[in-house]
Amino acid sequence: MTNFPKQFLAALALGVLAFIVAGCMGDQIDATNKLVQQQQEQLEHQQQELEALQANQNQSYTPGAAPAARGGCDKDVETIASKRGGDKFAAGEFNKALGYYQDALLSCPNDERAEVNVARSYEALGNNVAAINLYRKVADSNSAIDTDAQEEAKAALLRLQASRLP
Repeated sequence: MTNFPKQFLAALALGVLAFIVAGCMGDQIDATNKLVQQQQEQLEHQQQELEALQANQNQSYTPGAAPAARGGCDKDVETIASKRGGDKFAAGEFNKALGYYQDALLSCPNDERAEVNVARSYEALGNNVAAINLYRKVADSNSAIDTDAQEEAKAALLRLQASRLP
């Protein structure tokens, strides 16, 4: 009978050890799953870009590589990319929205609305430094009249500053 408590304690100790190891492996599995999910999102974005490229060959839409003429703007590409970015943003798919909004900004590099959309995506993803930098660029532009994009950028800067106050 004296062996029973020792065997019970040994089994209990092994069970606790197995539980701890399983917990550590669970963290590793969670990290791996998160990485797989991010890679899947990237693949889906690339697949969408490929589909858009195939569907819009006659419209000259090339996601991710929308070179504008020097100082120029390809409004068709910007419009398509901005709409798709807006759809993804509304669906809470901020990484995908960011990709489309970046395409829009590549096609029209000086478009304040495209810059604000990229900044909004950065903010939604928690990259407030990048968001603030873009918001400041738009808010500080030297337009003769304030645009909606400038007003939105100024409001976002105030909101982000307020969120940092204790």
